[in-house]
Amino acid sequence: MKLKGRRESTNVDDRRGLTGMQKAGLGGIGGIIIAVVMMLLSGGDLSSIISSVDLGSLTSGAQETNTNPREFTAEEQELAKFSKQILAGTEDVWAEQFKKLGKTYTPPKMVLYTGSVQTRCGNGMSSMGPFYCSGDQCLYIDLSFFSSMKKQLGADGDFAYAYVIAHEVGHHVEYLLGTLGKAHEQMSKVSKTDANRISVRLELLADFYAGVWAHHDNKMFASLEDGDLEEAIRCAQVIGDNYLQEKAQGYSQPETFTHGTSAQRMKWLKLGFTTGDVRRGNTFQLNDNEL
Repeated sequence: MKLKGRRESTNVDDRRGLTGMQKAGLGGIGGIIIAVVMMLLSGGDLSSIISSVDLGSLTSGAQETNTNPREFTAEEQELAKFSKQILAGTEDVWAEQFKKLGKTYTPPKMVLYTGSVQTRCGNGMSSMGPFYCSGDQCLYIDLSFFSSMKKQLGADGDFAYAYVIAHEVGHHVEYLLGTLGKAHEQMSKVSKTDANRISVRLELLADFYAGVWAHHDNKMFASLEDGDLEEAIRCAQVIGDNYLQEKAQGYSQPETFTHGTSAQRMKWLKLGFTTGDVRRGNTFQLNDNEL
């Protein structure tokens, strides 16, 4: 990506060096990736890890404690700068898109942390990967996730990393438009299998919104270079539920899917990027075989 001279968002809370103390729910694009990696390392059962995913619980009361401060490497600082620039791009794009809808966009805050962090959705752990908490309207990222993504799944490149951030911002867009709250309410009233089907629609919609952002960011700033889109599509492929399950256990269990198949994730990311049209994000209006 071409980001030279691009502004950095100020909606950032850098908590690197802080740790939290409570167990949390699991959500977002990174959760299932790291859950599978953990399962592979521990020999655990994939379905039990997936069933632990909790997108809606809210807890409070834990406090954060300082650890010994440390110097960050040049690579870590560059990733922090990159993340702030991508967040700034999402602010510019979604402010414009919400204005077209007759609405005002309120950007989320991005929290950078190391190890663990307290949120209104519980205590976030780096093993979850990036996630969005609607309780405090923040997206949380331990930057070491990007190294894990590269080493464990072979998904690399600045636009692949940007896609991860844009996906979590996509959940914030869902929150602002009321989609996320309605979906979580429905999920609390149905079976686990049906709740998973709703979760898939939320995740594919966030993929679509990530594509919409990329379309308009490139239009505004000519930010994309040759191969960038392919990086993001490759990332979408290797975080598909079927890909991860087959990689982990040799077969997939569609009833446990929470994020969508590789084909679905690539489809919705590309649809958002190709059209740039927010109104095309209709994952909740389609049947399962149409997703």
